[in-house]
Amino acid sequence: MAKYILLVDWTEQGVRGVRESPARLDAARKTAAAAGAKVEQMFMVMGDHDMVLVVEAPNDDAVATFVLRVAEGGNIRTTTLKAFTEDQYRGLLGAL
Repeated sequence: MAKYILLVDWTEQGVRGVRESPARLDAARKTAAAAGAKVEQMFMVMGDHDMVLVVEAPNDDAVATFVLRVAEGGNIRTTTLKAFTEDQYRGLLGAL
């Protein structure tokens, strides 16, 4: 399974309903599962973004489906980064 880092920002709509954000996170976990993905970790962060999610998915299509379904609600915008584990990193560089 591949790992993905999602940088998440609340939209104006999302901020207006920020008190419902924990329930939206619970719903997002179910949406991820329905797409074949799993939200492994969630962090609320300070800085340029509002939250960071670590997601595991079998492929890019599954994580894209998850992100698009969650984004349909209009409460967040995301930037998705495909992540490589340290072992993958070492293998990639070792093959150069």
